[in-house]
Amino acid sequence: MEYVHLRSGRKVAFRPIRADDIGRLEAAHGRLSPATRYQRFLAAKPRLTADELRYLTDVDQRHHVALIATPAEDHELIIAVGRFVRDQEDPAAAEFAIVVGDPYQGEGLATELLRRLADAALERGVARFTATALADNEPVHRLLHRLAGQFAEHRRSGSVDELTIDLAA
Repeated sequence: MEYVHLRSGRKVAFRPIRADDIGRLEAAHGRLSPATRYQRFLAAKPRLTADELRYLTDVDQRHHVALIATPAEDHELIIAVGRFVRDQEDPAAAEFAIVVGDPYQGEGLATELLRRLADAALERGVARFTATALADNEPVHRLLHRLAGQFAEHRRSGSVDELTIDLAA
């Protein structure tokens, strides 16, 4: 298992999500604050349904890639999840999403997950990431700017932004 030190000095591990992570993912979602859940799902989302949990954990790691982060001392505790799902109509594009547990936000974990997802995407022929985010979600806007430098496309619809970045940038 590969480890990374966060800004706080805490050590975390990364691995692909597995179908047997369903209970761990449900518990991780339950630990998120309502505000973090809202930023991730753009709606109140107190719990994930059984179908959603299966979809989020039973991935092929080719067209739907998902990585989790765990503390080095507890590989059963999911503290962050990053994923991308390839666009069926445009295989060079994929929608990505990242959620980081509240106690780990602001430590560089999302940046590390996004870098790993971008590397995995490029290996699989994905050249662009798209994301839907709240317009006032400054951390996700900064995260994407750090990775790509600029948006290839940025559309606002009310309080929601549709963002596209080129991964080769």
